[in-house]
Amino acid sequence: MAAVTVRSFSDIESTFTAYIQDIVYCTMVTVDRKSRPRARVLLPVWEVVAGRPVGWLAVYRTPVKTAHLAHNPHTTYAYWSPRQNAVFVDSVTRWADDPESKRYAWDLYAKGSPAGVGYNPRSFWRLGPEDPQYHVLRIDPWRVQVLRGTDLSSRIWTDTAPD
Repeated sequence: MAAVTVRSFSDIESTFTAYIQDIVYCTMVTVDRKSRPRARVLLPVWEVVAGRPVGWLAVYRTPVKTAHLAHNPHTTYAYWSPRQNAVFVDSVTRWADDPESKRYAWDLYAKGSPAGVGYNPRSFWRLGPEDPQYHVLRIDPWRVQVLRGTDLSSRIWTDTAPD
């Protein structure tokens, strides 16, 4: 079945939200200096700002993740369920180290984000948003694809890729 391109993220927002609420965890893919992919399973939280999806990812600032994002901030987040429903988010991901962003992401995780996905971040960072091990990535998607497994119908939203 051919993919359908939608004009507005709002055209796929409810499906996007339903799928990530069902699937919860996703695979984040980065690339190294030799263009080799690296995957890890994480749990971003999402919201819609000015009609665009925005993700936040609470993480430990590992040397591999830091090096990959410094070299190439383009990332993909892939959600998949055994029912074959899937979401693919192509994006630019950057560190958001300012205290306001860190507190904002912390609060989204703690309350379950607008999409209803989150956890108590204090389970990982006991000192709260000021914990020196707590870091935040901001995810700015430029392409989101939702795929329904029952008939393999696919809808894609794209926007101009951020730099």
